[in-house]
Amino acid sequence: MDYKNAGVDIEAGYKSVELMKKHVQSTMRPEVLTNLGGFSGAFSMEAFKNMEKPTLVSGTDGVGTKLKLAFLMDRHDTVGIDCVAMCVNDIACAGAQPLFFLDYIACGKNYPEKIEQIVSGVAEGCRQAGAALIGGETAEMPGFYPQDEYDLAGFAVGVADEKDIITGKDLKKNDLLIGLASTGVHSNGFSLVRKVFPMNKESLDTYYPELGRTLGEALAEPTKIYVSALKQIKDAGAVIKACSHITGGGFYENVPRMLPDGVHAVIKKDSYEVPAIFGLLARTGNIEEKIMYNTYNMGIGMVLGIDAADADKVIAAAGRAGTQAYIIGEVTEGEKGVTIC
Repeated sequence: MDYKNAGVDIEAGYKSVELMKKHVQSTMRPEVLTNLGGFSGAFSMEAFKNMEKPTLVSGTDGVGTKLKLAFLMDRHDTVGIDCVAMCVNDIACAGAQPLFFLDYIACGKNYPEKIEQIVSGVAEGCRQAGAALIGGETAEMPGFYPQDEYDLAGFAVGVADEKDIITGKDLKKNDLLIGLASTGVHSNGFSLVRKVFPMNKESLDTYYPELGRTLGEALAEPTKIYVSALKQIKDAGAVIKACSHITGGGFYENVPRMLPDGVHAVIKKDSYEVPAIFGLLARTGNIEEKIMYNTYNMGIGMVLGIDAADADKVIAAAGRAGTQAYIIGEVTEGEKGVTIC
């Protein structure tokens, strides 16, 4: 008896590391001090020592049950983008610039080529965010995960000068709410998606004219990474007073998280075009509108609170980063919360 007969293939692990090296290398920043394969990753803070009060900002998350879609479609090169996005978007909406990322893959059986596909997506997400992929872990866990399944999670660290951290404390009546467009469902609410649509090849391969592609392609679209857009807005001289990443819980849970006491967010649902995937989901599943806005991003992946005078500047800056932005509402006096009308 040996470890391989027990279900853990050490040689496959070595091969996975070799296959992923080129993807990891593509994310490197000059601050990275270690090579892939060590016990930890080191990152120099030398470049940030001139900040008044350099502050580390961290975030961790996973892809959730969207992974079930990857298993069914046998497509593993995009879920890594989702994993990075869920972490770095949280960091960015606090006003921080992502620095580095680590991933964790747990699988029932290590198929090196599949692991490479997953890591290629992680690397792509890191490149989009300007973050270095400085380490990670691939754990082969036979008997715990089915052979063809895996879980994927990650951890990111960013930096901001303390004075630039977005807290929402200065948000006030008559400030505007800007919505940054999402790319679709992103990585939240897939437990409900999987109840609405049959999760089989026939269903996922069905072409919908309103989507302009198959259902599977629309659902697998990776989560939008907003790091570049938020940096462009800051570089344009606009001040983001408050910021909310619209993830699980949709508008009703996430928008109030960016509000100080005494103000209320009013969002006009007809201020932008809701992507067709959400209409299809609501109709097919007979889902009430409030539930949709309490579960999904409904086409807006991030909400910013800004001074009304900065609106044109913010929309133009987001556009330069390839992100569509809309004025979707305003801030009023009242109890902390959100009204969608």
